[in-house]
Amino acid sequence: MKILVVDDEKLLVKGIKFNLENEGYTVDAGYNGDEAVSMARTGNYDLIILDLMMPGKDGLQAAQEIRGFSTVPIIMLTARSERSDLLMGFESGADDYVTKPFDILELKARVRALLRRSSMTASTGSGSVLQRGHIAVDEERRAAWRAGEPVELTMKEFDLILFLMKNPGKVYSREVLLDLVWGYAYQGDTRTVDVHIRRLREKLELDPANPKYIVTKWGVGYYFNEK
Repeated sequence: MKILVVDDEKLLVKGIKFNLENEGYTVDAGYNGDEAVSMARTGNYDLIILDLMMPGKDGLQAAQEIRGFSTVPIIMLTARSERSDLLMGFESGADDYVTKPFDILELKARVRALLRRSSMTASTGSGSVLQRGHIAVDEERRAAWRAGEPVELTMKEFDLILFLMKNPGKVYSREVLLDLVWGYAYQGDTRTVDVHIRRLREKLELDPANPKYIVTKWGVGYYFNEK
């Protein structure tokens, strides 16, 4: 597996590269947003770790450009954890985020989870289309539609809506969704799930302010309402 790590903090990049290479990954390093985009175009990477705040072209701009030509999983590194920053990160195409300072063990767990999910997607697929009301998803093609119109979803957005649609009516807490969909145990921050649910409603619900299908069970979690 080949990973690209991009951050303007060279010592941080060196540390991440060292730890990931010890796990058996091939790791390339970049230090700004322009390098991230250029290397992503030619490097055939399985995953990109991208810093949010960099001089010049930042991680948000780089991720948006990368999403124009690639669906490679992206983990965003950020020193800020405000909800607005997370929203911007996910809107730019990131699949997950890690807040600085972080435990390298947590980062490696996120990397393994995303690569495992990406590998499973590439090698399997039922070929069937799930249709629930005006929402439809094709598991094999990784495609989604709202009222017959195609909708672009990030990898994690697709994983989440597919999971919920395959288990209609079942309520899942944020912690359980992190474990089952993201593939790692709850680390103390459930905003990742909240942000993805919000984005799915904006993209798939006819009235995102009054969702019919992607529903909140207050005080418990989320579920897909097929009625």
